[in-house]
Amino acid sequence: MHKIVPCIWMNGNAEEAVELYTSLFEGSSVKQVVRYGESASKASGQPEGSVMTILFTLGELEYMALNGGPSIQCSPSVSFFVNCDTKEEVDRVFAALSEGGMVLMELGEYPFSQRFGWLNDKFGVSWQVNLASRQQKVTPFLMFSGDVGGKAEEAMEFYRSCFNGTENVYVEKWKADEFGTEGTIKMGAFKLEGQEFIVSDSAMDHKFGFTPGISFMVNCRDQAEIDHMWSILSVRGAEDHCGWLTDRYGVSWQIVPDRLGEMLSASEGDGAERIMKAIMGMKKLDLAELQVACSK
Repeated sequence: MHKIVPCIWMNGNAEEAVELYTSLFEGSSVKQVVRYGESASKASGQPEGSVMTILFTLGELEYMALNGGPSIQCSPSVSFFVNCDTKEEVDRVFAALSEGGMVLMELGEYPFSQRFGWLNDKFGVSWQVNLASRQQKVTPFLMFSGDVGGKAEEAMEFYRSCFNGTENVYVEKWKADEFGTEGTIKMGAFKLEGQEFIVSDSAMDHKFGFTPGISFMVNCRDQAEIDHMWSILSVRGAEDHCGWLTDRYGVSWQIVPDRLGEMLSASEGDGAERIMKAIMGMKKLDLAELQVACSK
């Protein structure tokens, strides 16, 4: 189980999306499927027995797809940056992901890359596909614009203060003769718990911003860690329900016990239903209450 797992909000098509994504990257697989029980079905409006979440891998990292319904949409403010070893791989991945979607930057040569393209796929998920060999195949890319424009460096340092195993990998700032605001982050790569993330500031007047369409699930080992991560990430942000919160920059996080998936798998039927019902009544998750629901 990885410490931080990107979670993609879907509208009933998580299975189709995961089938596409895992077909594109070698070594990818589905690890766990959880279905809606009665309580979660009533709360979400999703059909009972339908797929709720799919935990899967892309390359070496874990991701989750959540069938949450049409109320929340993904945004290009969080995209997935794909590093490809060859031009042929770039073309193959871009073609597969762009089918039925919308191209944001045409596939081609740019001053910063010999082969690059940016798109929203048919599920609304944003991808940047680039020719570059890097250890991490797919990397979350957070673009700061609008009210949080110019705050990428501040956010990068804030996130590094919240987690262990952090380091700055690469930072490049906009120059005076470039399109961005001088001195803000053009591209910043850093690691949290050994996982790489990318941030960038955009001076463009985008009509979108961060949404819960892409959230980051933090797997915590005990209640003390749940309390700690909840308290620091929610400062000047907003607390939501079911372990969700929005931080000071508008980025969404889920703070959950790392054994939650195991508890749901081991408590199929009534047990899983009790756990989900308990979660629905919480803001910050209470591990002891979830364990009681699991053991009844």
